Amino acid sequence: MEITSSGQRRILFLQGPHGPFFAQLADLLTRSGATCWRVGFNAGDARFWTDRARYLPYDGSPEDWPQTCAQILTERAITDLVLYGDVRAIHRSAIRAAERRGLRVHVFEEGYLRPSWVTYERGGANGYSRLMSLDISEMTEALNGHMPELPSAPARWGDMRQHVFYGALYHFHVLFRNGDYAAFKPHRALSVRREFLLYLKVLLKLPATMLERWVATRRVRVGGFPYHLFLLQLDHDSAFQAHSGYETMAEVLAEVVAAFAQSAPGHHHLVFKAHPLEDGRAQIRAEIARIAKRFGVSDRVHYVPGGKLARILDQARSVLTVNSTAAQQALWRGLPVKCLGRAIYDKPELVSAQPLPEFFRDPIPPDMRAYRNFRHFLLESSQVTGGFYSAEGRQHLLRQVADMILSKKDPYEALETGAPRRRHPLRVVK
Repeated sequence: MEITSSGQRRILFLQGPHGPFFAQLADLLTRSGATCWRVGFNAGDARFWTDRARYLPYDGSPEDWPQTCAQILTERAITDLVLYGDVRAIHRSAIRAAERRGLRVHVFEEGYLRPSWVTYERGGANGYSRLMSLDISEMTEALNGHMPELPSAPARWGDMRQHVFYGALYHFHVLFRNGDYAAFKPHRALSVRREFLLYLKVLLKLPATMLERWVATRRVRVGGFPYHLFLLQLDHDSAFQAHSGYETMAEVLAEVVAAFAQSAPGHHHLVFKAHPLEDGRAQIRAEIARIAKRFGVSDRVHYVPGGKLARILDQARSVLTVNSTAAQQALWRGLPVKCLGRAIYDKPELVSAQPLPEFFRDPIPPDMRAYRNFRHFLLESSQVTGGFYSAEGRQHLLRQVADMILSKKDPYEALETGAPRRRHPLRVVK
């Protein structure tokens, strides 16, 4: 990987994952000779940034942010923009301003190959990723002999307890210490107070949830019936909001249950697996029960509150989702997948194009040779082993992504030109 001179790099960080990852990454880049600033929009952002001399608090309104952002980019002679997630309004306007100036835009996201990876791309992620316009044949050609041995599909989702902890800590600061940011408005519709209370509720209910999850999972695993698995997402999830075509998960539920009731064989069941960060704000469990009753299939519809995906995925007949990255674990296992939104894995060789009723009757499995090449392409380019939230995960991640940011080429360009990054061996980080 060819590294550019970092002495001239002037890097602006916007909002990152909850926790110290962005501060630690900036420290590495500063040691390389780059100059790093961070714009903070609330006390939660400030809490996790240690270099106070390079911290730029923004206490203006969301409407004034585009003008302020353009001013910062110009006055600080910024060369690079680093952010986590690219759909929230403050990030979209910053990306547009950066692109007009020809700056590098570095986007972090949760891993496309969760649980043991993080996604690093330039320009955009998910529906804005370059992957959306690449087909499998182009990916296969780019591999050009770079064919590593595939690791086994991990059973762990990742460092979920640390994720919840940092989320609660972040929202505590926004809720109780946000006096210097009076004009701050969260990018989600829910109030900061409500968000914090939901995080706290998840932590307090964890023992009861774990017991309920075990019972629900066992009921499905020992039930002896074929089942289709639906991977639920959060209404406020960025990929769902920006790239699904739906307003809420409730819309999806009605469509899916109706097709299941109409066309699935009578001995088949439908299992809804909750997102690991489901906090009850959407009352999704009650909505599933209501819709199942409406279509007369209550005895064949199940809800599992989170937990390890592998335990319930291995025996599924097929998998449905809007655009969850967890569907990759189904493709990994050769299971038929139906994608109802836009996703980077929504390629004709991988995802069924069948209408829902036909899919429930006789789902078509993926082309596993094509998926193997697709996964190889991701592993050799944008998927970085590690995690944002645990100390071990960050250590493993930081060893790789600082050089990727300083590289002249983005991960896909490097692979396509015969210079893939040196990929670290997979370790399941805790």
